Amino acid sequence: MSPYNESVSVISTPFDSGGGEHWDSTEYYGDPTNSVQKRMFIILTVVSMIVVALSLFALPNRTSATSAPEAQIAAEVSSLNEQIVAENQTILVSDSEVIASETASISGGISPIFTPEVRYWESKIVEWSREHNLDPNIVATIMQIESCGDPQAVSVAGARGLFQVMPFHFSGNEDMIDPDTNARRGLNFYNEQLRYTGNDELLSFAGYNGGYAASGGNYANWPDETKRYHTWAKGIYEDATSGATSSETLEAWLAAGGGAGCQRAAARLNIN
Repeated sequence: MSPYNESVSVISTPFDSGGGEHWDSTEYYGDPTNSVQKRMFIILTVVSMIVVALSLFALPNRTSATSAPEAQIAAEVSSLNEQIVAENQTILVSDSEVIASETASISGGISPIFTPEVRYWESKIVEWSREHNLDPNIVATIMQIESCGDPQAVSVAGARGLFQVMPFHFSGNEDMIDPDTNARRGLNFYNEQLRYTGNDELLSFAGYNGGYAASGGNYANWPDETKRYHTWAKGIYEDATSGATSSETLEAWLAAGGGAGCQRAAARLNIN
């Protein structure tokens, strides 16, 4: 017997109600599954809120972690684009120079490397080159070195005109400084050198200055003037036929004294 019998209240239970052996416990205790579902719902809700909160907290860190590589990639792409644009511009400039040079070659003109005083005579140079079956750049190279386009140039040795032809190449009644006459006599002599050298264009330049002794002789025996002439002519002509738009050899020739003759030619031709 419990010592607490006297103070314990009697609680009525479903077993005392006479409800029979198939009583419904939910009528007294309620549906236990509903309680479990409610607890699970509350737990899931809390967990979901925690997950969301953690996600929101982690998002700025993730953004900052990925923003640096993304910014770096964007900077590299921008730099690459700038390089591509610069390279394309360089290519376009280079292509335009080559096109200009090739256009001059196709049209039968002269290279753009020659000074303005020589280019002044371009249409006549093309005409004379056709008459003598020569590359216009050969004609322009000879004119560049001989007179820089001054039709009245006279050397200390007595050579005259655009192609600095010596008087003994002319007949008695010919005007030695007439451009067409001077070109005919000068280019006839260059063609003679071509035949003598077996069409060696560069050796014929030396022959144009030093005669048959140069074109048929040993380089070591050439006069210094002929050696310099050959060096200038060879460099200028090779630059002119290479597709270049400028010539270091021509610039060196101008600096070595050729510039003075070009200034006289410019004044004579009224070229500013």
